[in-house]
Amino acid sequence: MSGLVKDNIFGSSGVVLEAAGGLSWQPVVTASTVTVSAAKGYFINTTSNACTITLPSSAEAGDQIILIDYARNWGTNAITIDSNGLNFQGEDDSYTVDYDTAGQSLNLVYSDATTGWTPSSDIVNALEALAPVTQKAIFGYGYTGSGALSMSNLVNSSGVVAADVSGVGTARNQTAAAGFGGDKGIFGFGDNASGSEVSITNLVNNSGVIAADVSGVGTVRKAIAAASFGGAIADKAIFAFGTVANGSQTNLSNLVNNSGVVASDATGVGSTRSSLAATGYGTGLAIFAYGNSGSGWVSMSNKVNINGVVATDVTGVGTARGDNAGARYGSSGQALFGYGQFGDNTNVTNKVSNLGVIASDTTGVGTARAELAAARYGGDKAIFSFGSVHKTNLVNNVGTVASDVNGVGTSRFALGACGFSYTA
Repeated sequence: MSGLVKDNIFGSSGVVLEAAGGLSWQPVVTASTVTVSAAKGYFINTTSNACTITLPSSAEAGDQIILIDYARNWGTNAITIDSNGLNFQGEDDSYTVDYDTAGQSLNLVYSDATTGWTPSSDIVNALEALAPVTQKAIFGYGYTGSGALSMSNLVNSSGVVAADVSGVGTARNQTAAAGFGGDKGIFGFGDNASGSEVSITNLVNNSGVIAADVSGVGTVRKAIAAASFGGAIADKAIFAFGTVANGSQTNLSNLVNNSGVVASDATGVGSTRSSLAATGYGTGLAIFAYGNSGSGWVSMSNKVNINGVVATDVTGVGTARGDNAGARYGSSGQALFGYGQFGDNTNVTNKVSNLGVIASDTTGVGTARAELAAARYGGDKAIFSFGSVHKTNLVNNVGTVASDVNGVGTSRFALGACGFSYTA
């Protein structure tokens, strides 16, 4: 047997087995810092945080360390290599060495004091599996001006809105919706036909069929927002913010697991507000933005990590407003907030990068309106529809909003929308 023998174990035959590659592979690293050693391999998981990796303070020619992007998240949370007093590719330790491309693997080999550590390879795995994408959408519930509704309208993978489907469940408005389980959806909370806040939910299967009411969990409220989050297929959802029964704003949130079960209230984070919008972005992340604080319109935002934890306020960009909508588009995790009101209705939009950075206003396209809804469809596109004026605007995969299409179905506002189905 040839090769370096490290941390060997007995095979079923009782013969000592050679460690793969002559390296001792370590448990997955999830911490924000780790000190590594030669002749070892490390799986670095930056799903929840970036990681600083400290190399050995002394090394000999031929020493080898391998680092692998365990969850393909270095593109979101990078690793930083601290060469710990030694050179790295000929540069001294005063230089910052970052690797920020998803799917990289680094094979570091030490040569000498002049060059120090050298990546003999720093490749990206070209065989990345692609997560399935959302193909269809559904708009549901709402208000006509004379009463709350429970009807819905499906959207096919080409962005065509279908005629009304008779509603299931309690008629209500000022509700919200989000995808869960990858290819299903959930509508939740709102204001019922009697003008009372509710916390009931209705699941949507991967054929777009809305199920009967599920008894509500959490504080009853309306003018709420919801988005998908969690992992490559964003298989969980979060409802947050809104107006409670006494008329005051809240920042409570409720998580939804990948089976559609709503959790109890989580203590709120961020400024209390209602009439805001939310969307997924990046890889399994979400963001809530804009809204009414009770004393005026705001443009602040709050990010949500892949574990559903809501972050503190980020000072807003763009026109302060509410009663707007948001949806993902593109293949790299971008999103778009659009329309709404600040006293007057508007049609401005604001793009969201795959890092959750909201851009300044883009001159609006289509009829200015508020209390509309938006969803992802067709894998990489989005749709805004309904609202105070019954129009539809499609968004292509680079975030360009198209001109108005006359609305289909019953004209209504204060409704919810979400994507569903992996099948076109």
